[in-house]
Amino acid sequence: MVLRRGSFSIRFRRRTAHASVVLLVIAGALGVLGLCQGAVWLSPAELFSGRASVVVLEWRLPRVVAALVFGAALALAGAVIQNLTRNPLGSPDVLGIEAGSYTGALLVITGAGVAPGLLTGAAMLGGVLSAAVVYVLSVRSGLDRTRLVVIGIAVNAMLVAVDAWIVLRAELEVAMAATGWSAGSLNGIDWDDLQVPLVVVGALMVLFVALSGELNQSTVGDEMAIATGVQLGRLRLVTVLAAVACSATVTAVTGPIVFIALAAPQIGRRLFATPGVGLLPAALTGGVLLLAADIVARVLLAPVALPVGVVTTAIGGCYLLWLLLKEVR
Repeated sequence: MVLRRGSFSIRFRRRTAHASVVLLVIAGALGVLGLCQGAVWLSPAELFSGRASVVVLEWRLPRVVAALVFGAALALAGAVIQNLTRNPLGSPDVLGIEAGSYTGALLVITGAGVAPGLLTGAAMLGGVLSAAVVYVLSVRSGLDRTRLVVIGIAVNAMLVAVDAWIVLRAELEVAMAATGWSAGSLNGIDWDDLQVPLVVVGALMVLFVALSGELNQSTVGDEMAIATGVQLGRLRLVTVLAAVACSATVTAVTGPIVFIALAAPQIGRRLFATPGVGLLPAALTGGVLLLAADIVARVLLAPVALPVGVVTTAIGGCYLLWLLLKEVR
């Protein structure tokens, strides 16, 4: 029996190592492609020769970094919420958390103007409030995870209607800017836009790593987790707040980007064959997915760059149909 466990552990580590290397290689290749792609195509030889250093370092590199980091952040948020709900449909964009973040940011845009610190705080507050509403409505007669997802979808629909009402009542220029921003876009991102978000997302990733042991322990069941010393109430509160912070930070910079938080954890779990929460698979898969979607958005109607949210929404619809058919079967 011990030998079998050891053999399984070795196979598991090898699968994790191989999948990690493959995704890192894909991310590197996509990163080089993202640096080459633009209004003017740069060959890899020109890219590494340094002749277009300003264009690459100041315009294209921030976009590539944002896609990788923000994709990982959204995927981590989706992974911990799916672990909490025990449902593959549990993600910030399905449960109304992302819509709540967008509502908070939209109130700032249409009221006080765009102020980076205020925008991030409002997005985070909106996400926390929407998550609290979903939780309170779900826990009234005992926390049922299926009910939580259904209520989250209903809250998301209502917030989308509220967002549309806010945009319709705003001035024309503000409404146009808010509507364009609502698609979720990496267009025009520079290093100034990334300074605070990178610090926040980095700190949250460290927090998720620190909590990974308890998160994996919580997957064995509430009774067993409590018996092994896991404080489930504190763990769930901290992880939900951290997931909301991840989603809200990304939303404040790019607007709502759907599909990544929903699909990346499930795709990563299948690639890595992980039995637990799978934070590393989710993060690597999310970064690769968002960077690939952004490159498609830049190439599809070149030289016009589409918002990346348009591509992720189209892919996400197909993924959601596949997931629902799979669950029904």
